[in-house]
Amino acid sequence: MALHTNSKGFTLIEVLITLIILAVSLLALAGLMATTTKSNASGGHITEASTLAQDRLEELRAVQWDNIPVGAVSDQRNGSTGINYVRNLNVQQNGNLKTVTLTINWTDRISHSIRLLSVMAQ
Repeated sequence: MALHTNSKGFTLIEVLITLIILAVSLLALAGLMATTTKSNASGGHITEASTLAQDRLEELRAVQWDNIPVGAVSDQRNGSTGINYVRNLNVQQNGNLKTVTLTINWTDRISHSIRLLSVMAQ
């Protein structure tokens, strides 16, 4: 019986090292997927808040200039994602201009806020 010293293939140590490298890589990708999911959810909330703010500004544009109330008004809207958004509208008049500041606040894991500013002329 002859011994073959020139065999082809992988040793058990090489296979185990390869599996360890693969496992570490897959764990890193799993952490990345969790971060990506959170970022996508946060981006969805920002988009929804911006849409609610834009809707409120469009409602004001449909109203005659004299009928736009001066002062602060607040209301709440539920988004399609289940988040409760609070819209704070503040209108100030300066001559023939009305400055509209619209702030949207919501809380998912932490508190967030966006602010839109618009000026309307008579």
